[in-house]
Amino acid sequence: MTLGLSLGVVVGYLVVALALGLVAYRVSETTAEDYYLASRSIGTLVLLFTTFATLLSAFTFFGGPNLAYRAGPEWLIVMGTLDGVLFAVLWYVIGYKQWLIGARNGYVTLGEMLGDRFGSTGLRALVAGVSLLWLFPYVMLQQMGAGEALVGLTNGAVPYWGGAALITAFMILYVAVAGLRGVAWTDTLQGLFMLSVVWLAAAWVVSALGGVGAATEGMLAARPEFGGFGGGTYTPGFIISTAITIAFGVTMFPQINQRFFVAKSAATLKRSFALWPVLVLLLFVPAFMLGAWAAGTPLTVPENANVLPVVLNEYAPTWLAAVVVAGAMAAMMSSSDSMLLSGSSYFTRDLYRPLIDAEASERREAWIARIGVGAFAALAFVASLFRPGTLIEVGGTAFSGFALLALPVICALYWPRTTRTGMIAGVAVPQAIYLAVVLSAVVGAVPTLPRTVAGGWDVALGLMVLSGALTVGVSLVTAPSEESDASRFAVAGD
Repeated sequence: MTLGLSLGVVVGYLVVALALGLVAYRVSETTAEDYYLASRSIGTLVLLFTTFATLLSAFTFFGGPNLAYRAGPEWLIVMGTLDGVLFAVLWYVIGYKQWLIGARNGYVTLGEMLGDRFGSTGLRALVAGVSLLWLFPYVMLQQMGAGEALVGLTNGAVPYWGGAALITAFMILYVAVAGLRGVAWTDTLQGLFMLSVVWLAAAWVVSALGGVGAATEGMLAARPEFGGFGGGTYTPGFIISTAITIAFGVTMFPQINQRFFVAKSAATLKRSFALWPVLVLLLFVPAFMLGAWAAGTPLTVPENANVLPVVLNEYAPTWLAAVVVAGAMAAMMSSSDSMLLSGSSYFTRDLYRPLIDAEASERREAWIARIGVGAFAALAFVASLFRPGTLIEVGGTAFSGFALLALPVICALYWPRTTRTGMIAGVAVPQAIYLAVVLSAVVGAVPTLPRTVAGGWDVALGLMVLSGALTVGVSLVTAPSEESDASRFAVAGD
């Protein structure tokens, strides 16, 4: 009965989300711009929550509480304060300029925008290829999170692969029919649902522990180091490099970057990034503190398990634990569907159409996109079965890879002297070095190239500096190509 109730709540929620996507499909137009960007008609509430729900994946919902449980509540400062504020600033610096350019020129993807500016199919394909490369582990992350969530909720009755397969099937089906309009509508529902259930869960668990004061005292009694700032995992190098690579990486995620194009007005965009830090903290505070408070309880969290389901199974009724896991699955699905939708646009518009079939009809492009979604998700599912790291490690790999794109893009947006050669050097060289670092760890090369250096500094931070230096330096010593047209990015904001 308990198992049936738990699975019924989770699957029931996914079915409701799918139904909403089908409604959106019935009112959508049969154009690529509507499928990928909802005809650039998204208002403030939906834009804010679709960005929110798209970002808050298994990395946040499970990885964050897990890290707070192991290392302390400072993760709230890293993700909540620093990235909440820093990403809002970047949303303005990068996102607003992209919105102005996209609204004028009708761009759908970042690669399309850069390829047109520099007259380069190669640069367009390079940006798309890099984006799809780092999107793969982040899709895999959602499948890993779903598998671990259902194992924890059902005490192992549902195997890890079953949870990963469940969300894979739903994400493929959803993206195939819904398009961005359905994704955005569902994201709004899921964002509100996530906020509600995590606060309900926090209130219930804290009440069971005797209140906020008692929960905090128990945490500090068991882990006195949680009462101070810094130390252990939270070195200055870790805090600064993590905050920077995540915030800059987020702006280059395909599913986030494309949302810079979809606002119906400048006012919509500005209101959204102004409200962003508040919305982020509303979720991070209860979720991460639940993980930290759990360190003061007698609970034992099994290796590779997530702390949140363990805490809820102990201190909350079965129905609430199932609802919270459904909320976490909502977070994972809202990230996955957006990733697959954006990834399909990068594949079809920046790789398939310019390199294989420039004359492809929109109908053919749409079918190629759907086939690509299924193949990409299936491959990520197979990779997720090998569990190549923790949720934080897998997510951090993707964030850092995307972060290396940010400074070249900023140069292109704001510096007319940027050249095609400078862009290719600024993107390709740091990406090649970082890929070598990641692959050396995955395949167990000897010696393994370090991901961090003394004090927890991420090598990706140094590679970000290299990306900017190469873009600027090579641009200064090379001439703009005849195909380049800086006037395409010469837009004035209000």
